Amino acid sequence: MNLFLLSWKYIKDKPLNTFLNVLLMGLGIAIILVLLILNSQLEENLSKNKRGIDLVVGAKGSPLQLILANVYHIDFPTGNIKLDEAKALTRNRQVKSAIPLALGDNYQGFRIVGTNHDYTKLYEATLSEGALWKYNLECTIGSNVAMQLGLKVGDVFFGAHGLSDTDLDHDEASYKVVGILEPSNTALDNLILTNIESIWQVHDHSAEEGEEAEHSNEPVLGSAYETGLPEGGPDAEITSMLIQFRSAMGAVTMPRMINSNTNMQAASPAFETQRLFSLMGIGVNMIKSFAYIIIVIAGLSIFISLYNALKDRKYDLAIMRSLGASKSKLFVHVIFEGIIITTIGGVLGFILGHGLVEFLTGLYEKSDAIGISGMVLVKGEFYVLLISVGVGVLASILPAFSAYRTDISKVLAQE
Repeated sequence: MNLFLLSWKYIKDKPLNTFLNVLLMGLGIAIILVLLILNSQLEENLSKNKRGIDLVVGAKGSPLQLILANVYHIDFPTGNIKLDEAKALTRNRQVKSAIPLALGDNYQGFRIVGTNHDYTKLYEATLSEGALWKYNLECTIGSNVAMQLGLKVGDVFFGAHGLSDTDLDHDEASYKVVGILEPSNTALDNLILTNIESIWQVHDHSAEEGEEAEHSNEPVLGSAYETGLPEGGPDAEITSMLIQFRSAMGAVTMPRMINSNTNMQAASPAFETQRLFSLMGIGVNMIKSFAYIIIVIAGLSIFISLYNALKDRKYDLAIMRSLGASKSKLFVHVIFEGIIITTIGGVLGFILGHGLVEFLTGLYEKSDAIGISGMVLVKGEFYVLLISVGVGVLASILPAFSAYRTDISKVLAQE
């Protein structure tokens, strides 16, 4: 006697009840998985992008906005800061390294970032082809930029002013692709990297008045394309600096000094992301609690279905006992029904959860920048599926015990 097939046959005989139970369980599991996938990937990617960055220095404004714009590249900058003031900070003994960033342009929605080679070293980026930028108006692009826009080494394009793809093109100066980075699952995948002098050149007033900007045949001034800050005039500006400290003492003294004594603002990526997660955590926990309530309701529904079904199946169970089935087999038979229903519900929830995340990321244009995908397995999913099976076992224990105690002679005598 195959108990599993027998349990499956009884489940199929009640299609409406089975569908309702599976749907409830699936919805509860799907909601939990969506939260788990989003939270896990978001936390992992935020941590990966802020590694090696102890402090971000930029224009005064929202500290969180400063971090989102200059570390994760998913918000607008708070403004620009004077290059001379930024250079003064690098002379502080607590500063181990300072990477400059110049933002403000894009190409078809992908941000053009002026910086130096230290920025790629920060994320341990490697090249899939070509080289890093060396001369003005040369650029090295991220893997997603190359894939989605179809750019390759040697291609030329015009950037657009602003950070959205609806802004006006800088058709007086074109960028040339000289390299493509390997995928790194960091913000670099979605950036177009060049030197800061190129950003200045594109925005130079003479170029805006119609003078043609040529690709320079001379190396970038100084060693700005490799390390350090570029050379510029007294009015030269950058968007921000990514600072790494020599010791923990820098985190204690420098932020207060910058915020109090300069026209700039200092924000800690670690602190701001922690604050962001604490704010998000309230809503996430509320939704997760709601999902667990749905799972409990699904368990109660399975319990009621199995318990009521036993009233109609007492004769069948008695016949099974008379044919040699032991009490333990009847017990396992009913337990199997609960496990099968919740397992199907768990699989449905797994498919719905991942499918919903993938659907939502397709709707949200910044999903690539954040690094969220529904096609990724995250830690903890297996335990969520085990919860669904556990609910099935718990919901079927009492009905199974009732089947175990079936009195053969009494049931057959009544029939």
